[in-house]
Amino acid sequence: MASTSVTLTLPVLPLDDEVVLPGMVVPLDLSDAEVRAAVEAAQAARGSGKPRVLLVPRVDGKYAGIGVLGTVEQVGRLSDGDPGALIRGRGRVRIGAGTTGPGAALWVEGETVEEKVPDPLPGAVAELVKEYKALATSWLKKRGAWQVVDRVQQIEGVSALADNSGYSPFLTVAQKVELLETVDPVARLRLAVKALSDHLAEQDVAESIAKDVQDGVEKQQREFLLRRQLEAVRKELRELGGEKEGEESDDYRTRVEAADLPEKVREAALKEVDKLERASDQSPEGSWIRTWLDTVLELPWNERSEDQYDIQGARAVLDAEHAGLDDVKDRITEYLAVRKRRGERGMGVIGGRRGGAVLALVGPPGVGKTSLGESVAHAMGRKFVRVALGGVRDEAEIRGHRRTYVGALPGRIVRAIKEAGSMNPVVLLDEIDKVGSDFRGDPAAALLEVLDPAQNHTFRDHYLEVELDLSDVVFLATANVLEAIPEALADRMELVRLDGYTEDEKVVIARDHLLPRQLERAGLTAEEVVLEEEALRKLAGEYTREAGVRTLERSIARLLRKVAAQHELGEWEFPFTIGAGELRGLIGRPHHVPESAQDPAERRTAVPGVATGLAVTGAGGDVLFVEASLADPETGAAGLTLTGQLGDVMKESAQIALSFLRSHGAELELPVADLKDRGVHIHFPAGAVPKDGPSAGITMTTALASLLSGRQVRTDVAMTGEVSLTGRVLPIGGVKQKLLAAHRAGLTTVIIPKRNEADLDDVPGEVLEGLEVHPVTDVRQVLELALAPAVVSFTKAA
Repeated sequence: MASTSVTLTLPVLPLDDEVVLPGMVVPLDLSDAEVRAAVEAAQAARGSGKPRVLLVPRVDGKYAGIGVLGTVEQVGRLSDGDPGALIRGRGRVRIGAGTTGPGAALWVEGETVEEKVPDPLPGAVAELVKEYKALATSWLKKRGAWQVVDRVQQIEGVSALADNSGYSPFLTVAQKVELLETVDPVARLRLAVKALSDHLAEQDVAESIAKDVQDGVEKQQREFLLRRQLEAVRKELRELGGEKEGEESDDYRTRVEAADLPEKVREAALKEVDKLERASDQSPEGSWIRTWLDTVLELPWNERSEDQYDIQGARAVLDAEHAGLDDVKDRITEYLAVRKRRGERGMGVIGGRRGGAVLALVGPPGVGKTSLGESVAHAMGRKFVRVALGGVRDEAEIRGHRRTYVGALPGRIVRAIKEAGSMNPVVLLDEIDKVGSDFRGDPAAALLEVLDPAQNHTFRDHYLEVELDLSDVVFLATANVLEAIPEALADRMELVRLDGYTEDEKVVIARDHLLPRQLERAGLTAEEVVLEEEALRKLAGEYTREAGVRTLERSIARLLRKVAAQHELGEWEFPFTIGAGELRGLIGRPHHVPESAQDPAERRTAVPGVATGLAVTGAGGDVLFVEASLADPETGAAGLTLTGQLGDVMKESAQIALSFLRSHGAELELPVADLKDRGVHIHFPAGAVPKDGPSAGITMTTALASLLSGRQVRTDVAMTGEVSLTGRVLPIGGVKQKLLAAHRAGLTTVIIPKRNEADLDDVPGEVLEGLEVHPVTDVRQVLELALAPAVVSFTKAA
C-alpha cells in the first residue's frame, strides 16, 4: 500500500541537464558549489537518520515541478580523487514554496507524492511489465550487460520498474523529466516501454545499414584484391610468352592511334581513352567507354568498294536477273554513267558530298522491289545490306540510343554500315511505308536526315555522337503505297514506280527465274519435268490475278509438288511434260476466267445498269463493277442509296453523276422523270473491301444512263475518269496500273480522260497493242462509246 503524503523541508541540490529517478544511486561531484552547499546543509540539519536533499532537474535555468528525495549514503573521494558524495533517490516530492534553513543552500518545502498501484496487477498491466522486461533484456544482451539482466528480472513493482529506465543512456533529458513528472506508475511504464522499443527499432535499422556498408566495403576490397592478382598473373603470363607490357590486346590507345580514322573521330576516341584511363575498375563508365570504342574501331571509316564502271555489263546483269522494270534499270545505268564521268574528271567529292543516290521503289506486292536491291548491288559491285523497317516505332532504332542508357546501341543505319564493312554499300530500306509512330518518337522523321543528299554527309547517330558520311551510300526504299509515306520524307527520294507485269513478262519471269528455283526446291531437274509455255501463260492469266508474281510462283511450286508426289506413288514416270491441258487435273479449275471468255448471257454487264470500271488498290490495278437500280415508285423510297464500303470522295462522285443526269437527261434522251420519283441505288460489289477516290465518276454515270435507257454497257469496255457537274471528264491517277488490269481481265476497249493521254507512254507496247484506248473529254463521248445500240423488239397484237 502507498503511504500518505508528508510535508518535508529540504535543501535543494540542482542537477543541470541531468535527472535522477527514485531508486537510482548516483555519485555527485562536491567540487560544485551548489552541490557542496546542499550536502553540507543536509548534514548540518540531519537528525538521527541520513542527511536528506531534494534532487531537482534544472533545464535551461528552469526547475522542474517535481524533485526526488535523496539520501546522502556516503561522502568521500571519487575515482579521479575529487571529493564526492553517493546519493540514492528515495521518492518523488512535489516542490512547494521556498523557506529558510542552515547553510548556503536553497531550502524549499515539499510534499511527498502518493503512488497508487493496484494489487493484484490487472492483466494489461502485467503484460506491460513482461513487455518492458523483455525489451530491457534484449537491449542489455546486445550491450553485453549480462549481470544487470537478472537484477531487472527481479524487480516486481511497477513504479520501480518504470523508474529503472532512468539508467538508460539513450533517453534524452526531456524524456527523463517526463518520466519524473508522470505520477501514475502505469502511465510511466508505458512511456518507458515506448522509448525502449523505439530505440531498439532505430538500433536494428542502424545495424542493418552498417552491415550492408560493411558487406559492400568487403566486396570492393575482395574485388580490388582479385583484380590486382589477375593483373599480376597476366603480367607473369606475358613475360613467360615473351610479350612486352605495351602489347596487350586491349590497349585502346594503341588501337586508336593505329586505326585509320578521320581526324575528328580520332580526337573524340582519344578523349574517351583518356576518360577510360582515369576511370576506376569498379566504375560502370569504364564498360560503356570500352563498348563505344569497340564500335568506333569496328566501323569501316575509310573502306569503300570500287564501283564497276562497265555500264553495259551492269545493264546485262540487271536484265539477266530481272525481266521488265526498265525505269529502275535506266536509273541505275544513268547513276553509274555519271559516277564514271565524275571520277574521270576528279569530281568524286563536291562540297564534302559524294555522289550517292536515294530511290523510292513504289509498287504492289510481288513485283520484285526487295530482290531488285540485291541485283543493283551486284551490278554496281557493292556490298548489299537490307534494313527491315516494317513495324518499327522507336526513333532510337534509326538514330541510336544515348550512351547514358543501359544496353545502348547504335541505330540501324550505323549497324548496316558496320555489317557491310564499307562506307558505300547499297542499303535497302524495306517497307518504309509501314513505319509507325508513338510516344517513343517518329522513326520516319529520323529518316529525314538519312535520306537527304544535302544533309547525310554529316549524319550524327545518338550513340556515336560523331559525324558519319552517308553521302556515298545508295539508298533504295521500298513501299506499297506512296500516300502512306510522310510528305517530307517522300520529297527527299526520287520516285520510281513499279506498276506490275504484263502477261508476257510474267511468262518470261516464270520461265527464266521462278521455274528453275522451284525445280531446285522440289528436288527435280529440267530434264525430268518440262512445263510448257502455254501452261505458264494459262497459270498467269487464269489461275492468278495479281500485279506481281508471288501467287504465280506458289502455283508453280504446287504443280511440281504434285508431280513429285505422283512419281513417288508410282503413278507417273519421268520425263513428264505439263501442258495447258494437264493443269485442271493437277491443281483444279482456274479461278480467274476473263470476263470476255464467259458466256455473253452470264457476264455482269449482260443487263442494263452495270458498268465496268478500273481502280488501283494496294495490290495493283483491278477491275471494278458498278451496279445501279431504281426502286418501285410505290415504295416511296426516293433519294440516293450507296453501298459497298465507299469513302466520302466516291460518295460525292455518285451525287455528281446523279445531278448531271438530272440536269442533262433531256438532251441525252433519258427518262429523267424516273430519277425524281424513284429511289436510286448504286452498289459496288466486293462490299468487304473499302473503296474511295473520284476515278469511278464516269463509270457510275454510265451505269445510271444504261439503267435509264435500257441499253446494256458493252462487255468489252472498261472506263476510268472523274466527272464534273457539267459533264467534263477530268484526269485521274494510276493509268498504267489500270490498263494492265484491263489487259489481264481480257477487256479490249478502255476509256480514259483526254488529259491522261500522256501517261500512255509508260504503258508497255504489248498492252497497248491489245487494247483500244479512247481518250475523251466529255461524258457524252463516254456514253456513245460504252452503251450498246438499243434493241427494238416488235410484238404482234394478240
